This record gives sequence, structure tokens and C-alpha cells, in this order.
Amino acid sequence: MGDKPDFDALAVIDAVGPMIGIPISPDYREGIATNLKITAEFAEAVLAFHMDDADQSAPVFEA
Repeated sequence: MGDKPDFDALAVIDAVGPMIGIPISPDYREGIATNLKITAEFAEAVLAFHMDDADQSAPVFEA
């Protein structure tokens, strides 16, 4: 995808796990990495969707 660097899920696990105090078992690292990659793809798709300032994400309901 152009000049954007690849998402390194294992680096995120190594950096964030200790920061938030969650020990990550080596048995679970690949599964967690896969979930992070999928989540990053969803986030990229959502962030790529253009909305104007006048657009509303949901209607306002009033009683």
C-alpha cells in the first residue's frame, strides 16, 4: 500500500503488554497478532471513509 510501513503486530504486543501490565504467554502471541492485524485493517477502512463536517453519523431522536 504505497510507502506506508507494514503494521508490526508483534512489536505492538512487545511494547504494549508490559506497559499495561499484562503478561503475554508465547503460546498466545500469534493469535493475538492475528487479531491485531485484522483490527488494524478494519480501522484503516473506517478511517478512509470520508465524511463532511455537515454529515451526521446517526440521527438524533427526541421524545
